[in-house]
Amino acid sequence: QVQLVESGGGLVQAGGSLRLSCAASGRTFSDYAMGWFRQAPGKKREFVAANRWSGGRTDYADSVKGRFTISRDNAKNTVYLQMNSLKPEDTAVYYCAATLGRLGQEPNKYDYWGQGTQVTVSS
Repeated sequence: QVQLVESGGGLVQAGGSLRLSCAASGRTFSDYAMGWFRQAPGKKREFVAANRWSGGRTDYADSVKGRFTISRDNAKNTVYLQMNSLKPEDTAVYYCAATLGRLGQEPNKYDYWGQGTQVTVSS
């Protein structure tokens, strides 16, 4: 069992930056692939970024490539999402998720979810 707690959301102007954090507790953090997803009102939950420690593989949605960076600190059991050049369309609730399975973009591939943190980007 893994518990995930996100933090770092807030209100920012377009062009600004935020860093989200997701603290994990439970099993060995480095065993997990960690993902970030987001969900805007009335829309499906969508993939943002993911990282697996073993093999060093990282994946990003096309909409955030070059602007967002996922990273992790296994010593702190924490995964981060650095978000730069934010746009109003990035406004959503952001969730982190964990899986022992393969790295993927589908939400149903992830077994554990945090409660989410709101990110609002004003124009």
